[in-house]
Amino acid sequence: MPEERLQRALARAGLGSRRACEELIEEGRVAVNGVVASLGDRVDPAADDVRVDDARVPLNPELRYFALHKPVGVVTTMSDPAGRSDLTSFLPSGIRVFPVGRLDRDSEGLLLLTNDGELANRLTHPRYGVEKEYLAEVEGLPNDRKMARLVKGVELEDGMARARAARVVGRAGGRAAVRIVMAEGRKREVRRMLDAVGLPVRRLVRVRIGPVGLGRLKAGQIRELDPEETQTLYRSAGM
Repeated sequence: MPEERLQRALARAGLGSRRACEELIEEGRVAVNGVVASLGDRVDPAADDVRVDDARVPLNPELRYFALHKPVGVVTTMSDPAGRSDLTSFLPSGIRVFPVGRLDRDSEGLLLLTNDGELANRLTHPRYGVEKEYLAEVEGLPNDRKMARLVKGVELEDGMARARAARVVGRAGGRAAVRIVMAEGRKREVRRMLDAVGLPVRRLVRVRIGPVGLGRLKAGQIRELDPEETQTLYRSAGM
């Protein structure tokens, strides 16, 4: 990939106008490969490590980032040997990305897709503690004891599972709506935790991954993340 002027690369990445990016450089807030940058520097967007205020800025135009509202009944793969509905039909043609983590077939909600392998690894690895937030419709009536158990820890067959936060946000008849925040993502973990405290799940929607929310995306809709959202993901993953 050909080199380009640093301020142009920063502007293209969404950090402001070219003049605003020049001011960032003049103020000594931009570093390239660990060295404070100067006006006139050129960078290779695909290879150089560029940071503003010590936060990495993704400059490679070949890197793509999408948010999809995965519908129920769709498997989180780009192809499925069993012939089940997969993710390929939701992506623009010619785009090669992969899902960040998984969302089980019976669940719906926010799924990130990218070809940025380093970011994807950090978003899914428990070591980095990137939050995932879910809204669950459950059978039964949650009480303070059950909510406290979710946070204190629930023993599952594959070990202890803990929520970072759990609260009731609605009740109707014999059902309730529960918001639960996790920092890991074992297979069907949220469903198993809620079932273990006597709150079987009827519907489960992931509404947030790190700083990126599902927003108004309807089931089956996809959108490309804007540069600011991508930068917030980098920060949340410690990049």
